[in-house]
Amino acid sequence: MSHDSHLVESEISSQTVFKGALLEVRKDRVLLPNAQESVREYIVHPGAVVILAFLDNGKLLFERQFRYPLRRVFLELPAGKIDPGEAILDTARRELLEETGYVASEWEYLGVMHPCIGYSDERIEIFSARGLHQAGEKQLDHNEFLDVIELSPGAAKDAVFAGQITDAKTVTALYWLER
Repeated sequence: MSHDSHLVESEISSQTVFKGALLEVRKDRVLLPNAQESVREYIVHPGAVVILAFLDNGKLLFERQFRYPLRRVFLELPAGKIDPGEAILDTARRELLEETGYVASEWEYLGVMHPCIGYSDERIEIFSARGLHQAGEKQLDHNEFLDVIELSPGAAKDAVFAGQITDAKTVTALYWLER
């Protein structure tokens, strides 16, 4: 957007501070719009998908999963990391099958969200899946544990307002139900 040029920062230099199996932490020197310099630290993330998976009974598939950084179990929609070179629809299909044991005959791309714009380049691609049928057992990743449950869209929205769903990707995806 050309009218935003007075807000843009330019990279002067960039260094990797940490590189792990999932995340990379970078520290960049930037030129600010006022010609001053500053430092930006951020996380490089491969991206992910989240799925609004609709059962024939109108309910959505949800997962209950322990998330170590916050040391608690969260209620969230099926989701997962995009593998290198993987098309986002393929990621969505793979994650739905792995985490829930379901496959879908109808897929729709809804949009993208950026959960942590102040410190990460992560993007989460949002899909809806319909025409679900059980294709077998969950195929969880090594050392992944979760329970799959069903919630109506109304119950899911109520859970957001009751503070029972606080996961940003889930809250954002549920907002697409209004569409």
